[in-house]
Amino acid sequence: MSTADEALPLLHWTEGDAPCSARWRSERGAPPPKRVVLADDTMPADVAYRLACEGTGLLWRGDFHNARQLLLALARRIDRKAVRRGPALAPATPFTPVAPGTAFHLHRQAQSQRARVLAMLLMPLDADYRIPLRRAPDHRAACTEAWGTADLDGGPSVVALRELLGVVSAHEWRKKGVPVPALGPAPDNRIHPHHGVFSPVRGEYIELVAKAPLPMAAHALTAFDIGTGTGVLAAVLATRGVAKVLATELEPRALACAQENLSRLGLSDRVELLQADLFPPGRAPLVVCNPPWLPARPGAPIERAVYDEDSRMLKGFLAGLAAHLAPGGEGWLILSNLAEHLGLRTRAELLGWIATAGLQVLGRIDTRPTHGKAADATDALHVARAAEVTSLWRLGVLPT
Repeated sequence: MSTADEALPLLHWTEGDAPCSARWRSERGAPPPKRVVLADDTMPADVAYRLACEGTGLLWRGDFHNARQLLLALARRIDRKAVRRGPALAPATPFTPVAPGTAFHLHRQAQSQRARVLAMLLMPLDADYRIPLRRAPDHRAACTEAWGTADLDGGPSVVALRELLGVVSAHEWRKKGVPVPALGPAPDNRIHPHHGVFSPVRGEYIELVAKAPLPMAAHALTAFDIGTGTGVLAAVLATRGVAKVLATELEPRALACAQENLSRLGLSDRVELLQADLFPPGRAPLVVCNPPWLPARPGAPIERAVYDEDSRMLKGFLAGLAAHLAPGGEGWLILSNLAEHLGLRTRAELLGWIATAGLQVLGRIDTRPTHGKAADATDALHVARAAEVTSLWRLGVLPT
């Protein structure tokens, strides 16, 4: 049994008169439900919803596709209840509007509660990741990508159906990839995100890096890419002709993902990957960083690409930038102002951190988001999203 599998907790239930147990899988690190009942096609959706809201796990023994239908039915009941309560941004009374920061936290709280209820519908997995249910598809390849080679001696496991479907969705994204026009013409311009690594589906921040003027001739330029993720920004810089890119990443999943993408794109000779928290050793004329944009606590590993608790990465990048910039070099900070519109961070705070770090703003390039939520008036955070601007901040060292 692998070390990772040995660390998995056990889920316990009774089947017939026999006590049963299996390893519990949760990407979020959620504990296994304390109470588990068996469920199948005969369980009414209202009963399943009541049990799930109480925190009772529903271990499915029926038809796989009926389980998916039940998951949709649970989601509809949650969403109907949310509509009756009103949207997160609705005023508490006609004269007391909810502050944007409060609305954001209410929205996250509602999303977290929704996820907890839906996670109560549980799927059994055999030791080889087969699903022992009627009409169950073969998702072994997706599970292997997410969790590693199956441990045949470790016995069966259980995972929330919602999480299993997320694993399958990540597998499909990894297969087909995300086209990135800045990397050249199709079809050889795709980034393939791995499970647990944030997908570069928002193209506006990539276009900023693709079009910003380089601080010196590309063929003589060395660049650092801090927190490379899928490797997309390192790939864009190398495609622009940057002679050498040193890309750092702390997460092993992301390092493997970036290595695969760079190899597929034929850029491994110009991009070197290094496991590090923020900066590599030395200095460079160009240092690029696209930190998580919202200062909040992530609820799962993949959310670390979106939520940066207490702005740790943002502050760390700014605090260490001057010591890693070559004379006359530039630091490119790619950051959305969504946090400002949500009341989570002010522009004055950001400018204060820049100044405290001994940096100055050399310029800024702005762009508007093009993703669907920016135009979705039904989204709980629509007002803030509609006003969002993504910027590439060109930073330099303050003269002494």
